[in-house]
Amino acid sequence: MTKDQPTVGIVSVGTYSPKKFISSQEIAEISGLPETVIRDKMGIHRKFIGDENEHPNEMGIKAALDCLSKTNISPEEIDVVLCSTEEWKEYLLWTAGIDLAYQIGAKNAWAMDMHTRCATTVNAMKLAKDMMIADPEINTILIAGGYKVSDFINLKNARTSFMWNIGAGGGAMLLRKNWDRNHVLGTHLIADGFMSKHVLIPASGTVQPLTDAAREQGQFLFDLVEPDAMKNRLNTVSMDNWLKCVDEALRKSGTKPDGTPFTRADIDFLNILLIKPSGHREMLGHLGLREDQSVYLSEYGHTGEQDAMFSIVEGLKQGRLKDGDLMVLIAAGIGYIWAAGVVQWGKAKI
Repeated sequence: MTKDQPTVGIVSVGTYSPKKFISSQEIAEISGLPETVIRDKMGIHRKFIGDENEHPNEMGIKAALDCLSKTNISPEEIDVVLCSTEEWKEYLLWTAGIDLAYQIGAKNAWAMDMHTRCATTVNAMKLAKDMMIADPEINTILIAGGYKVSDFINLKNARTSFMWNIGAGGGAMLLRKNWDRNHVLGTHLIADGFMSKHVLIPASGTVQPLTDAAREQGQFLFDLVEPDAMKNRLNTVSMDNWLKCVDEALRKSGTKPDGTPFTRADIDFLNILLIKPSGHREMLGHLGLREDQSVYLSEYGHTGEQDAMFSIVEGLKQGRLKDGDLMVLIAAGIGYIWAAGVVQWGKAKI
């Protein structure tokens, strides 16, 4: 960030979790795996899943209202809504962001839907900051959306066990130009299209339309269709890509008050999407952080791109995210895409 650019800060965040959840014991009974494996190896104590009356964009609206309730900023002041409600939503070919903006009273905002799978929040933060720097008339942007991908998780399919933590919920983040707190600094994303068709819902689009027969065969659920190819590639590149995203996001974050660049040694809080405990600990190790410098979302499940907001809420609640902390957000989406963003939490230092 150069000194002549306006700053962009996070005003508040909001979350929403449905009442219905599934426990590690229930997952063990369905999957046939021991509960200790579900809890200790997969890191799932429970996950929120919602019921047939909980709809994705509706959960995003509830998270957005929670976010706005923590500020004195009115919905009419929002210029743009970047909607992160997943493709699985109330209606096919529907612009959910327009509905979300209308439902929360953001009558002066235009909206767009955006998808980078579980990396969408970091992507949206980058886009929001870039938009506010580029356009003098955009001052306030809301990122919000709902997630109910849990509807597509087959707990009996061992090929997709790495997705069994996927749940449901909503998240929201309000950003404002020249806000004096929680400045969004650098972001960086990396994509690897080699794996773009390895994890998908087979009968769900124009290649293989959904039929009753396909549904009965379980083809309207996530599947890992090329397990060996993805496993070999993902294990080889994933951690390196994540760490490159972190280092590049730090590089793009400008300099500290003393004029020196940010490095991994400056990171105080890890905001990472829910991955298996061993991966979480490995990332902490690479960044030189303790376990109390992050939160682990084992009681929520993986709420996709909304994990970032749940981590902030829990980090503040538990006293692990504090004013003055340099927070790094780390996420990845199937396809595959890796992302990292840096936020100077609390009163601006730079």
